[in-house]
Amino acid sequence: MEAKGFYGIVATATIIGTLLDFTPIDPIKALYWSAVINGVIAVPIMAMLMVMAADKRIMRQFVITLRLKALGWLATLVMGLVAVAMFISIFMV
Repeated sequence: MEAKGFYGIVATATIIGTLLDFTPIDPIKALYWSAVINGVIAVPIMAMLMVMAADKRIMRQFVITLRLKALGWLATLVMGLVAVAMFISIFMV
């Protein structure tokens, strides 16, 4: 029963992708903008994951170590700085 939902999503995405072939949308530009949006959206998602991974009430015995916490927050900070730099470069030109 669980597989029906998965295959439904795959079928729907395939149909939408096929229909996009008949539109004037440039697929390379669509890939570029989807990567940009994913990069910006990744920052708050990474922050939420870091908070959850460090919470003993959620993770119990699987809580992350101090080293992983530092590396995870560093990666989140770098992603955030890159997103900010991207917006600055767009609006300062």
